[in-house]
Amino acid sequence: MNGICGKWSMPIIYTLFSGKKRFKELERSLPSINTRMLVKELKSLEASKVVKREAFATVPPTVEYSLTEKGKALEPIVSALYKWGQEHVD
Repeated sequence: MNGICGKWSMPIIYTLFSGKKRFKELERSLPSINTRMLVKELKSLEASKVVKREAFATVPPTVEYSLTEKGKALEPIVSALYKWGQEHVD
């Protein structure tokens, strides 16, 4: 739970259910998050082995993020929370 308790952890994980995303794609998918917070949350999720970071030696550097098996296992839980939120929003 410590690895996924950040405010932005669930939205990031939910966004990555659709597949690999580059940093800017993630940033655009979460318009209310600032760059510094996204970096912090991604590092935390990576340390918890929920997200995998893959860097490519290109100019400019390319970084892709995807869910690990541990992260993919969260899909039914996060999807259920998302559905519950949609049904109970005032």
